[in-house]
Amino acid sequence: MPARAPTGQPGSLSGSGIAGTAPVAAVAPATGPVTGTPGAATPLCGAPTKEGGSKLTVGPNIKLKGVEITDCDTLVVEGTVEATMDSRVMHITEIGAFKGSADIDYAEIHGEFNGDLTVRQKLVIYSTGRVSGKIRYGKVVIQEGGQLMGDIQFDTAKAGKALGASILPG
Repeated sequence: MPARAPTGQPGSLSGSGIAGTAPVAAVAPATGPVTGTPGAATPLCGAPTKEGGSKLTVGPNIKLKGVEITDCDTLVVEGTVEATMDSRVMHITEIGAFKGSADIDYAEIHGEFNGDLTVRQKLVIYSTGRVSGKIRYGKVVIQEGGQLMGDIQFDTAKAGKALGASILPG
């Protein structure tokens, strides 16, 4: 089984941003699935890595249905998940699908999400990603070919707090 490529290594989109360059000593390892495998996610959303954090991976051909996922730092979906989730980071690979409700900090979607999605920080939809339902986000990045459909809103409550703080008289 191939080892994970650290961030900044060839095949990773984060770190130095230039494929084929030597790794930087202070770069943390990637938290996504093994690179080079079908549907592998390479972190692009800038989610901070948490060493030793809890991680749940739902592998290919596995169906997880009717659960509530809590206290999970990172969820990696390679199979099918029907659940309610409150977490920090979600990675849905090209072969993965999530149906249900998710309230998270960072989301990277290569596969399919259908339901209620609240992303407090950053939502990244890759070219193969399809997101539909009731979507709320702080920031969004959509690669060419990525799909976003449904009831979509910028998280105006968070934006209002940020704007209010920045325009106060000094």
